[in-house]
Amino acid sequence: MRLYWRQRKRGYDLIVEDDDGDLFNVGGVRHTRRGGIEAIAKTMGYDPGRAIKQLPSMDHGMQFVEQFEPWRDFFPGYPLELEPDVVIPDELA
Repeated sequence: MRLYWRQRKRGYDLIVEDDDGDLFNVGGVRHTRRGGIEAIAKTMGYDPGRAIKQLPSMDHGMQFVEQFEPWRDFFPGYPLELEPDVVIPDELA
C-alpha cells in the first residue's frame, strides 16, 4: 500500500493506493474559483474541524490534511508512510 499526494488541476489529493492499484482519496487541497485555498480531510462520521478555508498556501493545506491522518481510520493495521514526492498524472505532465 502507498500513501502519496497526487497533483490535480486545481490542487492536490491525498491518495491511498492498495496492492491491487485501487485509489482511495482521503483528503485534498484546492485553489477555489474565488482565489482562496481550502483543505478537507475525509473522516469516519461528522467532524466539523475536518475542513478549513482561506489558507495562506497549499503547503499549509497539505499539512492540515496530513495531521488528521484520515488513512489511519480507513486502513487500520496498515503502517502507511507518506511518500515525499508528489505524483503528477500523465494528463497534467
